[in-house]
Amino acid sequence: MTTVAEFQLSAADLALLPTPDEVAHYRERGWYLSRKLFTDEELAGLQAAADRYYEGRRDRELPVRPARLASWEPAHGPVQRHNDYVHYESDAIGAILRKPLVGAVAALLAGAEEIRIFQSTLIHKPPAPEEPTNRVPWHFDKHYWQTSSSEEMLTAFIPFHDCREENGTITMVDGSHRWRELPSAEDSTRHFADRDNGELDAILEANAAHNGRPVTRIPMLIPRGHVSFHHCRTYHGSGPNLAAHPRRAVSLHLQDGANEYRRHDTPDGEPVVYNHDVLVRRTADGRPDYADPAYCPTLWRGSL
Repeated sequence: MTTVAEFQLSAADLALLPTPDEVAHYRERGWYLSRKLFTDEELAGLQAAADRYYEGRRDRELPVRPARLASWEPAHGPVQRHNDYVHYESDAIGAILRKPLVGAVAALLAGAEEIRIFQSTLIHKPPAPEEPTNRVPWHFDKHYWQTSSSEEMLTAFIPFHDCREENGTITMVDGSHRWRELPSAEDSTRHFADRDNGELDAILEANAAHNGRPVTRIPMLIPRGHVSFHHCRTYHGSGPNLAAHPRRAVSLHLQDGANEYRRHDTPDGEPVVYNHDVLVRRTADGRPDYADPAYCPTLWRGSL
């Protein structure tokens, strides 16, 4: 294995990487459940840093507030909380999320030699089954990343604790990343959080029928410290939290090194704007730079 010095893995780390059979499983089915990538100490640190974040502590704030920013604050009440850019705003959270081992796992799954953070979202699903925001309707992430050129982006879902069906774990639609999609106007201007669940259920069923495939739902049963990865075109969602405690996690969205900005227009010809586009530096030809290390730091670079 050849890597630059800052992305070295220990022998113990190497034993935690997916096997060739597991990589093939991911590419066939669109999801992968890792071995234990985070220690108990790291997760305790992540939870403590998240508590401080919810108390309003920031090491830095975004210089501009993007139009589609997820940014829960106490005034929003006991809904499901989503907060973007936590790896940027909190040094403690960012340091844990930038673990090279996570990037190395993603690199093997995506078939890439470089993995960067694309976005990080801190999530808190309260123990309130009747709360409408606790259900995350069926969607896939690439719909909201239409300005990204890559088709191999992926997400690492990192719970702070054991994650089971009772607390509304993330659930995958098996193999759906391989489906041919019906014509769609989905993009980041029509986010799933603002949509009717029934409409998105119908889109999933229609795409399954178009491909002659069943909708096979696989709940991710994630032991503490393990991580669920899914492909950017894998349909996923989650149900209500029926447990007595909040479901706490980070969704760490990842991009391969080849990803870059590409223009994407809505059906009426208006350019889609992703949150990064008002924050990141510009490339030599004036496009938003999705490799800006301030917002999109590198997790892994090297061969495995």
